[in-house]
Amino acid sequence: MTRRTALRSAAVLPVVAAATPSASPALAQPAIAPPTERLAERPLFGAVSWTLPNGLRVVLAESRRVPVVSHYVFYGAGAGEDPAGRSGTAHFLEHMMFKGSRNVEPGALSLVVAREGGQDNAFTSRDVTAYHQTVEASRLALVMRMEADRFAYPLLPEATLEPERAVILEERNQRTSSNPRGRFWEGFEAAMWGPQHWHGRPLIGWEDEIRAIRLEDLRGFHEQRYAPANAVLVVTGDAREAEVRRLAEEFYGVVPARPVTPRQRAEPVPAAAQPRFVQQDPAVREASFMRGAMAPSLTWGETRHAWPLEVLAHLLGSGSGSRLHKALVETGLATSANASYDSETAGPGSFSVSATARQGVPPERLEAAVDAAIAALLQDGPGDAEVTRSIRQLTAGALLSLDGIGAAPRMLGGALAIGLPLETVEYWPRYLKAVTREQVTEAARAVLGQPVGTTGWLLPGAPA
Repeated sequence: MTRRTALRSAAVLPVVAAATPSASPALAQPAIAPPTERLAERPLFGAVSWTLPNGLRVVLAESRRVPVVSHYVFYGAGAGEDPAGRSGTAHFLEHMMFKGSRNVEPGALSLVVAREGGQDNAFTSRDVTAYHQTVEASRLALVMRMEADRFAYPLLPEATLEPERAVILEERNQRTSSNPRGRFWEGFEAAMWGPQHWHGRPLIGWEDEIRAIRLEDLRGFHEQRYAPANAVLVVTGDAREAEVRRLAEEFYGVVPARPVTPRQRAEPVPAAAQPRFVQQDPAVREASFMRGAMAPSLTWGETRHAWPLEVLAHLLGSGSGSRLHKALVETGLATSANASYDSETAGPGSFSVSATARQGVPPERLEAAVDAAIAALLQDGPGDAEVTRSIRQLTAGALLSLDGIGAAPRMLGGALAIGLPLETVEYWPRYLKAVTREQVTEAARAVLGQPVGTTGWLLPGAPA
């Protein structure tokens, strides 16, 4: 769950805080946010961090605006760590971790949190797996005790394996197999990276490999990856450092330390496994275009390009005012046009552009317009005004991250769990404000000017 994703979800998560019955109107008054220009000069959250003797990293970001806390445990292992031939293992284990632990009955954790008026859930990404609860502040010890027990002593009962496998297969069917765009995206990623490359496998796993996952695979994954030294505990909200230190030591300090299997991710392929990927589907009415290019990140490759690439993605395809919107949507060729890039990934990332053709527009005409827009950018570079506008709008997202407790734990935990320093999160507006026009041009030519990627089309019509 990266900074970009966390900011998108920030407006949803704080709803729990606002709805807590014990919330005081006085405490709920919003703080006056500082001007965007000043955010680069101060930490966003003022988080403090320390490490327990067993290796667990603890992060606290206090916010006393509402009497609510969010409690997250991030593990530095996601779908990218799935064993060969067992894609979907990390996600499968996430499901099985809800089947009880040594001192918590199956289903009791979620039931207790719900009875307290809170929420709990979990998610698996390419890079991390995280378990989280949001509750009234005085219930922090309660969720810490249950989550620490799940951390150290999950039951993973064999009797629940096959029923949970059926749940996961149905989840895959609903999200991907029965969804034309889901099938296209899955095929596109496999075409670009290779179906067995860690970046090309679906997060939920290939169906045949989900069926092949055994209980010993899940237990082995937990033993190798769910170690204190490979985890980050993040607490945000109305909590005091002294109390969090005491509770973390009491509940998480007793989790046994053990060796960690480090990430062992393959390098990206020298060229796309399938440079062109076309899929037809009778359920689709509009043609969709996608182009992806392998790109450096903050943890891999030419890391100096990472921040400029974020600015590039914004000025190229961030809605009205962006280059692709002007070239494709305002000219009537497309109904939408976007560019996407995320710098906070473990290992190589990808930079993508996409568009949905307006009905009646030939795919080749839309693709030619995309090529022309990118070629113009590569030849002349962006204008100073474009770069300034993009940086201003991107850093305005920092204000959203301060407006509640939803984004802070995901931004902090997601970055730290892939090895980035705390400063990456606390001062990301500063890094963006330092990006220059020349750096954006260089990054664009390094990524979009190289033929290492895949062009894809999802077209209406019967499959070929």
